[in-house]
Amino acid sequence: MRIIAGSARGRRIAAPKGSAIRPTADRVREALFNILPRDLAGMRVLDLFAGSGSLSLEALSRGAESALLVDESEAAAKLIRRNVDALGFADRARIWKHPVGKALSRLADEGAAYDAIFLDPPYDGGWVGKTLAAVARAGTLQAEGVAVAEHSPRERVEEQYGPLACRDRRQYGDTVLSFFGIDSQG
Repeated sequence: MRIIAGSARGRRIAAPKGSAIRPTADRVREALFNILPRDLAGMRVLDLFAGSGSLSLEALSRGAESALLVDESEAAAKLIRRNVDALGFADRARIWKHPVGKALSRLADEGAAYDAIFLDPPYDGGWVGKTLAAVARAGTLQAEGVAVAEHSPRERVEEQYGPLACRDRRQYGDTVLSFFGIDSQG
């Protein structure tokens, strides 16, 4: 896997061995970042079920101010640390080895909000809806921010979770990207 654009463009990042961590395919990651605003400068990113960290690392390479990468797996946390250090992003990235629900509760208590939230949970486990509902309850998305869920086309993902409303949905093979924003009516 490589970083697609920005300051770390072309640099390799470590990919997981085995099937416990499923990184976002390069073509899906490229499509995702082509849909997001071109200038990520100053953005704060929250990466839930971070895995290898590829989504946050791509955002940091493209100018995001900071990223919080959350994964409960020890193997994922070690892989993320290795990638963050290799790319020189240690000063802009924090890694939490927590279950996502616990991390969102902590962020809600702190009043933290992010400009972009990525979530890429295990496929077909019902995690997308639960996590989007938890993000909505926690209030961790800025008013003009975007939450992007990567999921299987077989997984049922609602159009709305509290104030989070689906704005766009794109399918790339066996991967769907669902883009959510704050609905001022919701």
